[in-house]
Amino acid sequence: MDFIDLKTQYSRIEEAVNARMQAVLKHGQYVLGPEVVELEGRLAAFTGAKYCVSASSGTDTLLIALMALDIGPGDEVITSPFTFIATGEMIALAGATPVFVDIDPRTYNIDPALIEAAITPRTKAIMPVSLYGQCADFDAINAVAGRHGLAVIEDAAQSFGATYKGRQSCNLSTIGSTSFFPSKPLGAYGDGGALFTNDEGLAKLMREIRVHGQDRRYHHPRLGVNGRLDTLQAAVLLAKLDVFADEVAARARLGARYSELLAAAFADVQDPERRISGPWLDPGNTSVFAQYTVEVPHRERVEQRMKEQGIPTAVHYPVPLHQQPVFAGLKIATGSLPVSEHAAARVMSLPMHPYLTEEQQVRVVQALKQAVSG
Repeated sequence: MDFIDLKTQYSRIEEAVNARMQAVLKHGQYVLGPEVVELEGRLAAFTGAKYCVSASSGTDTLLIALMALDIGPGDEVITSPFTFIATGEMIALAGATPVFVDIDPRTYNIDPALIEAAITPRTKAIMPVSLYGQCADFDAINAVAGRHGLAVIEDAAQSFGATYKGRQSCNLSTIGSTSFFPSKPLGAYGDGGALFTNDEGLAKLMREIRVHGQDRRYHHPRLGVNGRLDTLQAAVLLAKLDVFADEVAARARLGARYSELLAAAFADVQDPERRISGPWLDPGNTSVFAQYTVEVPHRERVEQRMKEQGIPTAVHYPVPLHQQPVFAGLKIATGSLPVSEHAAARVMSLPMHPYLTEEQQVRVVQALKQAVSG
């Protein structure tokens, strides 16, 4: 069983992918070719944002967003410690200081009630992460940001296609940033990412920053990066967009079925420590289940027992950012962010992709029940 099955997806869209890629090979515009422009238009239309700026990766998009907001040395950016390193890494790479605020124990997203206390005169932005495919609570986050004149950057690397109160992820804040890494809900066949905004000035800045700060050929009014999306990756993404809505619906069905199967399988378990339940979905939210993540006791043992039964699992993420060696200089003591630390010790993701069969889901849940109970 594959943790994420990209081969079955390719068999479905093979003809479209090949045709799109052949078109690029024939016209030869491998950087910022017409497919990139077409993709940006379709992505903007999908989210409802006025502007989309494609880029080389979901990591580079975060840096470009920070640079466009003129965030740098001496500034602080509030974010979650329970995420992939790129979130905090890009804040630090921009020269700013990441300020970690603990998460909601149900959604694993940043807890809006804790943000205001972390704001200082040096705070320039809030960077919430829409983890595992579910959006953070943006109404509450934007309200705090508005009171303090702060920008909000959604790290939506895992949530493209999800909705928050009827609105699309990536169109919920000052800037939305997503990733097209192959394992993401909308994935390329290599690295890629995109930025979204309704601010024309920010869109212009981000377009310039992604091409070395250039506003016209060989004229560079600002520092930038080499952050362009390859045309071949845009071609792949255009083919995948044709089936994306169907895949998002499949992810929702499979996520709900996993939760139903878990509820039935563990209904007779008396020990709350061993009663595994599905992810919490906030009312008004949909999730694209970039990961289907549960909490388990004695995780290493459970992972090994699942592996012995042929079931792949993954951990997103075993070490919160404030405990990573690279951020030791922040001197954040263990126990300071207890919800993130607790989650990091217990979360485990199950196989999840749009082409998972019901039989495979039953097998996964049965294996999990045996692994936890044994």
